Amino acid sequence: QVNVVESGGGLVQAGGSLRLSCAASGPTFRYYAMGWFRQAPGKEREFLATIRGSDESPYYTEFIRGRFIISRDTAGTTVYLQLNNLTPEDTGVYYCASTRKFPVVRVTSYDSWGQGTQVTVSS
Repeated sequence: QVNVVESGGGLVQAGGSLRLSCAASGPTFRYYAMGWFRQAPGKEREFLATIRGSDESPYYTEFIRGRFIISRDTAGTTVYLQLNNLTPEDTGVYYCASTRKFPVVRVTSYDSWGQGTQVTVSS
């Protein structure tokens, strides 16, 4: 079982940047892939990016490629999502979660979820 806690959200102006963190723990965490999702008000949770535990290979959904960057620290305990050139459409709650598969984009393929961190982008 992997436990995850997200942080780093906040209020930012359009064009700004944020770095989200996902602190994870568990005896086999380094063998898991970690994914980032977001959920805008009134919309379904959507996949953003995932990173494999064994070699830190990233995989992105097409619409964020080049703007968001997923990474993992060398100790393997924290996964980051760098958000750049933000727009009001990026507003939502951002979640990270773990999975044993890579790459997977479906919400149901992920096991352990955090509580999320709110990102609000003003115009």
